[in-house]
Amino acid sequence: MILRRIQHWRDARAVARRPIPDDLWKRTLKRYPFLRRRDRADEDELRRLSSLFLDRKEFTAVGRVRLTNDVVVAVAAQACLPVLRIGLEAYGGFIGIVLHADAVVARRQVHDEDGLVHEYDEVLSGEAMQGGPLMLSWRDVRTAGQSAEQGYNVVIHEFAHVLDMTDGLSSESPRLPAGIEAAHWRRTLASELERLQAAVERDEPTTLDPYGAEAPEEFFAVASESFFVAPQSLRHDHAALYALLASYYRQDPAADAAGPG
Repeated sequence: MILRRIQHWRDARAVARRPIPDDLWKRTLKRYPFLRRRDRADEDELRRLSSLFLDRKEFTAVGRVRLTNDVVVAVAAQACLPVLRIGLEAYGGFIGIVLHADAVVARRQVHDEDGLVHEYDEVLSGEAMQGGPLMLSWRDVRTAGQSAEQGYNVVIHEFAHVLDMTDGLSSESPRLPAGIEAAHWRRTLASELERLQAAVERDEPTTLDPYGAEAPEEFFAVASESFFVAPQSLRHDHAALYALLASYYRQDPAADAAGPG
């Protein structure tokens, strides 16, 4: 009880250090409509978590990016949406966030079965690494309101990777909250991944980004993007997957997107 009261006091001081003004918060919700919650208490909590996020994380800008209040709050609010009910402690394993003006090109190396090394260039809009830092393209962050209809959101994608790296959500032994059976989690994700891979193989249009067919960890990140920014489409086309993610994140964004009931 005492530790909880101390943490509450510390959080209150942090929010006071990094308040988000009303006009800035309203601009953020207007730019990124998927952040809006039907429940005012949830929206207030998202704003509080965003302040805590800004107090705990360190931003670095590369190139033409300027770390204005609009920029950092845009990142913080989108990053905090997945942990609205989980808690910001889920992101405790890293501090640094690096913002580039646009996508970056990374040089990669892979070893084939014969031990030969192959090099290639990979274009990245974001990247999450164990222990950080986490890299994001500001261009993709800034346009997230427009790309939401396609189920794309680089911030949620990369922070889903953070959750995955912490709890092994795409592995054979995920750490799940009470109420979600590991066998059901694995079975549902595997089935939905196979379904996406088959559709991509047949060159069919898909609700989920085809990139999710690359690997289980990419599938979880892609599914999380769609869950938060295009929830009604995901619920319509992948009901079992939507229900599973709703249990994990303890949110129902399709209901929020529907407006006041």
